[in-house]
Amino acid sequence: MMKSTAGRIKHALALCVCGLLLAVAGIAPQARAQAAPDGAALFKEHCAACHQAAPAEGNRAPSPAILAQKTQQEILQTLESGPMVVYGNQLNEGQRRAIAAFLSSKVSADVSSVNLCARAPAFTPQGLANPQNWNGWGVDVLNTRYQTHTSIGPGNVGALKVKWAFGIPNASSALGQPTVVAGRVFIGSGDGTIYALDAETGCTIWTYKAETTVRAAITVAAQPNGRALAYFGDGEANLYAVDAAKGTLVWKVKVDPHPTARITGAPQLYGGRLYVPLTGNEELTGGDPSYPCCTFRGNVVAVDALTGKQIWKAYAIAKAPSPTTDANGHTTFAPAGAGIWDSPTIDVKRGALYVGTGDAYVDPADEATDAIVAFDLATGKRLWVQQKTSGDVFNFGCISPQHTNCPKMGPDVDFGSSPILQDLGNGHRVLLAGQKTGVMYGLDPDDGGKELWQVRVGAGSGLGGIEWGSATDGTNVYAANSDISTMTPIAPGSSRPPAGGLAAIDIRTGKLVWKVMPPKPACEGQAGCSAGQLAAVTVIPGVVFSGSMDGHLRAYSTKDGAIRWDFDTEPSVATVNGVKAHGGSMSGSGPVVSGDMLFVLSGFTGTSGMPGNLLLAFEKTEGAATPH
Repeated sequence: MMKSTAGRIKHALALCVCGLLLAVAGIAPQARAQAAPDGAALFKEHCAACHQAAPAEGNRAPSPAILAQKTQQEILQTLESGPMVVYGNQLNEGQRRAIAAFLSSKVSADVSSVNLCARAPAFTPQGLANPQNWNGWGVDVLNTRYQTHTSIGPGNVGALKVKWAFGIPNASSALGQPTVVAGRVFIGSGDGTIYALDAETGCTIWTYKAETTVRAAITVAAQPNGRALAYFGDGEANLYAVDAAKGTLVWKVKVDPHPTARITGAPQLYGGRLYVPLTGNEELTGGDPSYPCCTFRGNVVAVDALTGKQIWKAYAIAKAPSPTTDANGHTTFAPAGAGIWDSPTIDVKRGALYVGTGDAYVDPADEATDAIVAFDLATGKRLWVQQKTSGDVFNFGCISPQHTNCPKMGPDVDFGSSPILQDLGNGHRVLLAGQKTGVMYGLDPDDGGKELWQVRVGAGSGLGGIEWGSATDGTNVYAANSDISTMTPIAPGSSRPPAGGLAAIDIRTGKLVWKVMPPKPACEGQAGCSAGQLAAVTVIPGVVFSGSMDGHLRAYSTKDGAIRWDFDTEPSVATVNGVKAHGGSMSGSGPVVSGDMLFVLSGFTGTSGMPGNLLLAFEKTEGAATPH
């Protein structure tokens, strides 16, 4: 999903240091320039109401304790070019720096030259054909997240041991699911640095600095000219192609000019084209009472993988937004929303691609919000829409005291994880789609997305249900459930549903095969700790891996859900690059498996969670039993 959301989480507030209550527009510019910035006072006046409040649905701002784990540069980046830029622009530079310094004493360090490989492992485009590779988000264009080419299995998964650890510099969240191809590991990071590491040792082969956050998985592919390119997108809707062997830029294009547009889902490569999903920060920007909300529409852009030239652009919401002005002269636009947080799924048979969409930002909610949408691969024509929650409108104008852009609020239950396409045999197929409502759907891709079955695995909410991604082995689909307790609303007199859980569902019938709840978190009571399972799920023959917000990565038996291995990623560890690092909550990306090794990122402070900056590489222990 990287949506929470998805689905996808409204992670924008995770980096929010000025909250949604900024009122600096009322402060005279001259007075702001003359007054010595007082970070504590600025925070108290403009931020404390959100960031020191008890967690509640609609208020997902991290506490000062969580913000203190970030570097000052992380906070500044959020205000100057990140999701809080609309509010940061209302502060002068001195005020932004004062708030950052008040919240954190950590200063970024330059560690780009630490632990460089003495000799870079050989890299050739031929290595991209190795079936053990984990390339991109879902390991294949169907987004199954199923790795069959591995020696890890039920008989030896319990003997997995850490081979090396890498500390992500200047980070409080570990973003950008690893891509493992041709003996290299590629990851993105919060400050936009791309790392190419040796898969065997973790030494750094090269780094490349993008303009801003890279949270989506990287896809690597050989080109007809013999060069291999690494493709990825950033938080300002820039798409990059970098030489995978050297780390040098080949081309960069901005695929959406909207000021809030960003790329959170991994571009999908097929047939010489990259299919790039776009979402936006506009539901957050709606919290600014002066902002004419809203005009962003989720879209997919097809570009030539060799040159970056745009081939087509297609919107989930077909109708362009039009303006309306109220009696007070405030202009709003509609329709808007349906952000696409997930990596597209390719249907070769029908020449189509499928994506999940998010909520609407303004009334009325368009039919393409909270939906699965199909597009034609060749032209981008919208083929069909299957909406599952109507009337879901969400923006942060309702949290701002002015309520200027406030719609009638919906539950915020996006489809933030990639649909999964599976062939059932006998001419039948199924599209598996998990939603933040806590429901997994089986849809018919050959009949306009008609519902075949549905099954509930959780209570669902804005941070509940199925968040970032499920996986299938062709028999069952494995869905993790979030339902973070403090974020899941309850009816008066009702008890709060338990957080977490992993379910196996028969993909042919929709029957719930098993569901297991997680152990009680050892970190219970610690800020950000939860039993919720938001991270994307990964499956190998006989084993399902699921990460938790309590920092644990667990391996479950596909047969009955029994836990076969449980590893706590939170403690500090020695890293190969000398960066102080520890794990934390696991959300967003999931573990990836390649040959004898498993790789996973740990640490997440988006909306909720425990900070961390760790990449762990596990290996199958020598002499362990062979997989069944």
